[in-house]
Amino acid sequence: MKIGIVVADYDEYAPFLEEIKQYSPQEYKYFNRLAVGFNCGGVDVICINCGIGKVNAATAATHLADMGCTYILNYGLSGGISRVHRGEVVLPDKFLEHDFDLTGIGYKPCEKPSQKYIYEADNKLLQKAEAVIGKCVGGTAVCGDRFVCSADDRDFLRDTFDGTTCDMETAAIASVCDMANIPFLSIRRVSDDAGEDAYANYSDMNTLEGQTLSQVFMKVLFALCCKEGQ
Repeated sequence: MKIGIVVADYDEYAPFLEEIKQYSPQEYKYFNRLAVGFNCGGVDVICINCGIGKVNAATAATHLADMGCTYILNYGLSGGISRVHRGEVVLPDKFLEHDFDLTGIGYKPCEKPSQKYIYEADNKLLQKAEAVIGKCVGGTAVCGDRFVCSADDRDFLRDTFDGTTCDMETAAIASVCDMANIPFLSIRRVSDDAGEDAYANYSDMNTLEGQTLSQVFMKVLFALCCKEGQ
């Protein structure tokens, strides 16, 4: 039993390191990226701070798949597209790459020729997460190598893809997990409304009172490890 975790931004990764000090984490070598390994409830866990963007995320996920991870998890901040509010924890159940575009040769937006292009979170992992943190909004996470900070762009993602949240990594990780047949779960917190003030709101999200995203994520991870490690 082994759990892999992919985290993009160092500001999202650093609080997690504080949360896992009790498990005596050891530095894990993964190229020039920050990574740690530790044991929680008898389960080996590897967490990679991969860097922002789809290529970084997919590379880290592929490495974790090659390491034989049973599950791959992700957490991070997302822009809110529809049906969500700033500060809310979201459990996306679908993922797609909004910036994959072959419409010029007759395909639908984000459609990949002869392959799956809308990926899904693992239902059992979603149920386990909700058992720990309560019922959350699901919906579609639209992913692309672009920080969305325009109301026009946000509305396009809502109207074209029925997007709930937007980010820069989840669909890339989900794609690797789908190909490797590894259950995937992403836990996201809404930092902004993906409008013109998105960057300012994203930057100060971690100063808000209440549970940080890393604390919420640790509750889910601990529950998975304790059950699976028995």
